[in-house]
Amino acid sequence: MKKYRYIRDMVLAGAFGLFACNDDLLERAPLTSINNGNFWKTENDLKIYVNNFYNQVGLLPRYDGWFQAANYSDDGNAGSDTQINVDYNRRLNGENTLPSSGGGWSSGSWSLLRDINYFMDHYRNVKVPWENIKQYVGEALFFHSIFYYDKLRTFGDVPWASTVVYMDSELLRSPRMPRNQVADSIMRNLDLAIDYLPARGSGSWTGRVTKETALALQARIALYEGTWERYHAKKNTPFKANGSDGTKFIQKAADAAGALITLADANGYPALDNVGVENGYWLLFNRKDYSNHKEVLLWRKYSLADGLKHNWIGATQDGNGQGLSKSMVDSYLCTDGKPIAVSTLYQGDKDLKTLVANRDPRLNQLLQVDDDAHVLCTEPTRVVFSTPTFGSGVNDDCVTGYQMYKGHTPIYTRGQASDSDEGLIYFRYAETLLIYAEAKAELGTITQDDIDKTVNALRTRVDMTNGLLDINNITTDPNWEFAGLTPVLQEIRRERKVELACEGFRVDDIFRWAAADELIVGKRPLGAPKAQWVNYPNASELFLNAVTTLPVNNEGYIDPYQAYPLVADGYHFNLGRDYLSPIPTNEIVLNPNLTQNPGW
Repeated sequence: MKKYRYIRDMVLAGAFGLFACNDDLLERAPLTSINNGNFWKTENDLKIYVNNFYNQVGLLPRYDGWFQAANYSDDGNAGSDTQINVDYNRRLNGENTLPSSGGGWSSGSWSLLRDINYFMDHYRNVKVPWENIKQYVGEALFFHSIFYYDKLRTFGDVPWASTVVYMDSELLRSPRMPRNQVADSIMRNLDLAIDYLPARGSGSWTGRVTKETALALQARIALYEGTWERYHAKKNTPFKANGSDGTKFIQKAADAAGALITLADANGYPALDNVGVENGYWLLFNRKDYSNHKEVLLWRKYSLADGLKHNWIGATQDGNGQGLSKSMVDSYLCTDGKPIAVSTLYQGDKDLKTLVANRDPRLNQLLQVDDDAHVLCTEPTRVVFSTPTFGSGVNDDCVTGYQMYKGHTPIYTRGQASDSDEGLIYFRYAETLLIYAEAKAELGTITQDDIDKTVNALRTRVDMTNGLLDINNITTDPNWEFAGLTPVLQEIRRERKVELACEGFRVDDIFRWAAADELIVGKRPLGAPKAQWVNYPNASELFLNAVTTLPVNNEGYIDPYQAYPLVADGYHFNLGRDYLSPIPTNEIVLNPNLTQNPGW
């Protein structure tokens, strides 16, 4: 234990930026305090080093701060069309500014890459059989890929480094590598990682990255890059990748997701959990331990005994300064598989109980509903949800009236003590199934069998068996969100929106589909009908007074940003600029070959 702590501290202390402008930092050899002469000797040395990557929030976030509801608040924090915060998102409104420094490009922003590359430069010093150490090399390549995926999404083109960069490196004066070449390099890394990593198969959970997780990551990144290239080219934005239309990456996404499905068919792992279980979708997102779950590929374990905890319960017991949008809840189909615009089963949205009636069961498990079944807390006494949190303060209120139930654990006392230890999901098999369906549809090769083992498997999990998708008989939705797509792609995108609701994917999806013009520009997110809470029985005076001040549009829907002059006519997202972040001006002064992103 002492050795582990010593090495861990030295790894963190030795980290610094790849492109830092401080000469002293650049001239220091990284991690020298671990004593290279004594360290790179055993297989365990490599394991100790790689263990640090699992604890870096820049690679795998922890969400252990205040007012964080794990990744279930990410879409709101990023300012999506499906979940919003009490204040509007500045980036979506075109208000981001050009920084002189920082902005995700500071020395600290590249330090993790230096640590990973330092491992790659030295692991060969360990003179043991390759079979004993290849797992740790695979893990390092996995984390190298996660690091670059974040930079790719943030900046597009970035310098590529697979070895430690020193002061005399030509890379410090080189242009950025084109994004499609960066993606190619990530794919090569992950091909190797998939080869090197062990499969979990029917084995027990170890807490480490496996072959299945690497396939899931490769499918995620490949679909992101492939569809980014395809749709930015179709809309002729300045963010398209010259000479690449995305097809090879979309094929790679289909191949990687397909390989994981093949492993699942052979080994029984991974697989969807809670199939046919009452409230099984909701129950998937508030477990303490996912060791025996087949759907969760990689997750973070917390332990109150070890002081590893978070405060998610405190955040999910109320509105957490967020709210789901009308766009989100309107996307859920009725149980006959038809959209609300045409289904005879749709009862309207006058109140929450009516809203979820005859709808995809996932809606009822996403939202708090005043039906005496949605529980806020079970101890010290059982309390059920009755009304959204209004009037309790900006960090507690529900912005839209649609208050999130997904990810909530109803144990009040632990929330008050900030003692939550529910596990944090990083990868789950459902996402990979949706990647496979989307990639195959984009390639024009999707079949009913593909739909049955992906989209329809997800609907069957929640017992929506009367609403399965038939690709030869898709009901036209007059409110489909996207222009020019085939019906099957429209429905696969809807399924992704619904299944992955509030898990942090939505803004990435909007950006990779080049869809801000359709979903963001000129739009202002709306919430629930306000009238249902006027004079609500047995509500507190504080609540009733707060309801009277809620802004509404002409149709009576809560209009959270109505009072903000800068979004009076909807978001002003700059389509020629805001899909990527800018390179800080100081970095371009230091290296004029970097160039700036479009529009900045």
